[in-house]
Amino acid sequence: MANDGAAASVPTRRLSPGLQRVLRQLPMGAPELWAIEAGEIDAVIDYGSANAILFPDARRALRDRGKRTAAAEHRARCALPRRNGVLAAVHGAAYRRLMPALEPVLLEAGDVLHEAGAPIRHVYFPVDCVICLLTTIDGPQTVATGLVGHEGMAGIPLALEVGVSAVRAEVQVSGTALRMAATPFTNELKRGPQLRRQLYRYVQMELTQARLMAACIASHHFEQRLASWFLMIADRASVPEMCLTQEQLAAALNVRRVSVTLASGSLRSCGLISYHRGRIAILDRAGLERASCGCWRPVEATTRHDD
Repeated sequence: MANDGAAASVPTRRLSPGLQRVLRQLPMGAPELWAIEAGEIDAVIDYGSANAILFPDARRALRDRGKRTAAAEHRARCALPRRNGVLAAVHGAAYRRLMPALEPVLLEAGDVLHEAGAPIRHVYFPVDCVICLLTTIDGPQTVATGLVGHEGMAGIPLALEVGVSAVRAEVQVSGTALRMAATPFTNELKRGPQLRRQLYRYVQMELTQARLMAACIASHHFEQRLASWFLMIADRASVPEMCLTQEQLAAALNVRRVSVTLASGSLRSCGLISYHRGRIAILDRAGLERASCGCWRPVEATTRHDD
């Protein structure tokens, strides 16, 4: 039976009608009332409407926590573009125009972003993932002709007014990237020179990298090439450990899987890397640099975006 005086000891100012109705159902002196007075209960259940009703303090705390979470997410989202070399070089109004069109996405190793000969619908600015650009030769065979990490962008043909990809863009190392649809991207290129200027610099870097990779394939032993490949990926991923399967490495470097097994085993036996079930960690950076052919160095030097 309802007891209109049951909640007399509980302040009812600013309580919602639903909450007051539930409190009136409690008998005078009920332990629940004492717990409410002591601030030990944040909500009650109205079985009549099957709703949980929050007390004002709990509702206010939940709202404040939601605001703090939203603010933290906003700050984190705003910080992401500054972790990509191309976007970090864009300032002022151009940067503010880009921000709403940039969508953070989590990319998994093996994801194909662009197929050769297919339209480019999005461009990707990596934050901590690595994207491999693969050129197809002799049917299913491929060879890596570029790597894209936090220094650049995947989908560079759009910056040159070409809407179709010439390569297969496949994620080599999982991580975060900022994705932007093709239309707002090309609109910004036409509107302001900042992004266009940074991308032209990056195009020069990609050309240098592709030429260097071609020369490396023709001139250097595979173990040296593999050491350079590990260094290039590590610098772009900026993580202590990389997940790279032997199948991925063989496809990117256009060799048989057994060649990857032998070369990585040699680097591991020298104490330069650890390699277990596709997880690779560089243990001796200086030693790995000495074991490499050195082709990673000029490419890294061209990734700087000087004003």
